[in-house]
Amino acid sequence: MAMDANVLPFKVAIAIIRRSIKLNHPPDDNAYGMDNIPNPKKPIKGKDSIEKKSRTLVQPIHGMVRLRFLTTKQIYPPKTSNCNWNVDSDFKKQQCLSLLKSCSSLDQLFQIHAQILIAGLQKDEQIVDKIIQFCALHPSGSLNHARRAIKQSENQIPSSWNNLIRGYATKGDSPREAIWVFLAMRRSRTRPNELTYPFLFKASATFSGLKEGRQIHTDVLKHGVDDDVYVQNTVIHFYGSCKKIVDACRMFDEMLFRTLVSWNSIISSCVDNLWFYESIKYFVRMRNCGLKPDETTMVILLSACAELGNLNLGKWAHAQVIEKGLVVNCQLGTSLVDMYAKCGAVDYASLVFDATLERNVWTWSAMILGLAQHGFATKALELFRKMKKNVVQPNYVTFLGVLCACSHAGLVEDGHRFFHEMENVHGIKPMMIHYGAMVDVLGRAGHLKEAYNFIIDMPIKPDAIVWRTLLGACNIHDLNDYNRLGEKVREKLLELEPRRSGNFIMVANKYAEAGKWDKAAHVRSSISNRGLKKMAGESLIEVRGSIHRFFSGEDDQVDCDSISLLLDILNLHMKMVNYE
Repeated sequence: MAMDANVLPFKVAIAIIRRSIKLNHPPDDNAYGMDNIPNPKKPIKGKDSIEKKSRTLVQPIHGMVRLRFLTTKQIYPPKTSNCNWNVDSDFKKQQCLSLLKSCSSLDQLFQIHAQILIAGLQKDEQIVDKIIQFCALHPSGSLNHARRAIKQSENQIPSSWNNLIRGYATKGDSPREAIWVFLAMRRSRTRPNELTYPFLFKASATFSGLKEGRQIHTDVLKHGVDDDVYVQNTVIHFYGSCKKIVDACRMFDEMLFRTLVSWNSIISSCVDNLWFYESIKYFVRMRNCGLKPDETTMVILLSACAELGNLNLGKWAHAQVIEKGLVVNCQLGTSLVDMYAKCGAVDYASLVFDATLERNVWTWSAMILGLAQHGFATKALELFRKMKKNVVQPNYVTFLGVLCACSHAGLVEDGHRFFHEMENVHGIKPMMIHYGAMVDVLGRAGHLKEAYNFIIDMPIKPDAIVWRTLLGACNIHDLNDYNRLGEKVREKLLELEPRRSGNFIMVANKYAEAGKWDKAAHVRSSISNRGLKKMAGESLIEVRGSIHRFFSGEDDQVDCDSISLLLDILNLHMKMVNYE
């Protein structure tokens, strides 16, 4: 006997309702308003009672929602596909849409979805679109449920697919799933639009999917939405995140219309790819175009100033923040603290930190790390204790600053304690940079053997920076390498980085300081035998806001002759006053 087409949706509805009831409430029929549900064996008596019950469309009972329809027929279950419900379809649809609009939890959505299945509206595109919108974008939604709903409904509305793609791109740990949803969208013959691609590029940028992003870019060109500024901005962000800064700049230069977001995207991409000077040039171009920077622009610019160590430019950026009346929010205040700290102006960083009313863990961490890196270990640890009193949960940057402070202050026991607390108390798994900081704590204090054993016992394979840190400590505390520890460290370092000339120079200098000239000469000769070149020494001089870079052995500066003459005069003057 063939099963009626309407029985299956009804069974699914009952399963959903039972699942929701088991999750939220004890099995009490009256608590869920079960006494108000028409009994198939006891038909409703009286026309007046029917009209009275039909006035209430939605009846929430103990967190549940139940849809009421004006009906004189039994609704459990419909016998045939031609069953007369005596209810207008548009009326039921509006009820469902109203319920979905007021929905606030996944459990309520399951109940509403059950009513939709009972009403036979499970394939209505507008209703399915609202279901997917809630599941994909609401904090308590379910991407898996949204995906099942769109698959069962055969929905071809682009907004439904766009919301699902957006959900995977911004929620959860599977941004790559957004690409698979897009492929399913194409198989359903739904045509993508200009709102489809931005979150696809965002997802590709999240997992650095250069191949996938390039294919999506090709699809953008095919569908003729490549001139949409929103799409172009996300393309710039995508290429910048994938370290293809040249492609990002080309995309930006080809834009006919640019918004402030466009400028922020290209400046941010340059900073992320260490094109700091180019980021400043783009900022100057933006100002020349008459666009006013916002808080995001200044955060990016301050980041470039911090990495360049350009204090004057950073001060100018701070002056622009004050002059333009920009709101010094938590993010902007943190950037100012970080810029002043990295440029060596710790006093200015402290003033900004004290004046910043809204602080988060990054603000505290920037100040702690800045104090620690400039030798103010005691102040850094005091600030860390103050941070914990303010009930601010530390993060990995905070502990990096704390370990750096312990290193400068020679606090080995405190370093061990903080390193232990990081994972066992605060649940922060140490990264390679934390292991390197702990090696520095032990190495600076002269605990070379303990530092070596610490590296050997690391749960992850140590990188060259960790070994180089220990080698530097050996060069200070064990110049003659009495315990042969330095030799082991040198072998490990040269094994990990056989093409880095700086390692060979460091080893050669170690031998030279110990008076082992033959070994020093052998190491230096191996540099040329391997075809390696020593990195040229670099010096930076800031004059009237402009930074001049000098490389060892190069004389391509504009006023190189004048500078050399000035240096000779200064050298002669030093000899005349017996400075040497």
